[in-house]
Amino acid sequence: MQRTATARKTRASSQARITVILAAARALLAEQGVANLSIYSVAERAATPASSVYHFFASVPALLEGLTADIHAAFRASLQAPIAHAELRDWRDLSRIVEQRMLAIYASDAAARQLILAQHGLSEVTQADRQHDLELGRLMQALFERHFELPPLPDDVDVFALAMELGDRVYARSVQLHGSITPRLAEEGMRVFDAYLGLYLPPYLPKRATAL
Repeated sequence: MQRTATARKTRASSQARITVILAAARALLAEQGVANLSIYSVAERAATPASSVYHFFASVPALLEGLTADIHAAFRASLQAPIAHAELRDWRDLSRIVEQRMLAIYASDAAARQLILAQHGLSEVTQADRQHDLELGRLMQALFERHFELPPLPDDVDVFALAMELGDRVYARSVQLHGSITPRLAEEGMRVFDAYLGLYLPPYLPKRATAL
């Protein structure tokens, strides 16, 4: 029993240090961008030895992969937040809620814009983002299935993940041109999202009597 309690305390302590490190990396990304990030600058901002940062993250790409996972946790939470089923008229209402929640995360988190929408050239981060997108796509499909009766979807294409990636392309263009997602291009991104889903979802998808 004592050994179990000690292990729990060790895990909690490690998670607390990881949280501090990621918060420091997030702040530095917002201020300086990816190019100027280093293990030593993160350690200095986190007020912790560089060896402690290296203990959890062996390199800057590994640190950024960890931060990408942290950002996607916020996206997952946005998909799992309650939806007012009675207020949904058709599936586009649900897609609008989903995209607006994700846009709110991008608007409030500069690290999310830097890592997911900006052109940083870090293949490890890009690959991690794509893997997380597949998970988000599955969660999004499950969310739609809770509220609407979906038609059969292809097995060889992750329709919801791809719709999300296509919308992100528009948001990325806005960040590249304007440094943020403008209202005009936010609307265009949502239209792209709906347009792609509309290739697989009929205009009038049957709504469930109650959410599953």
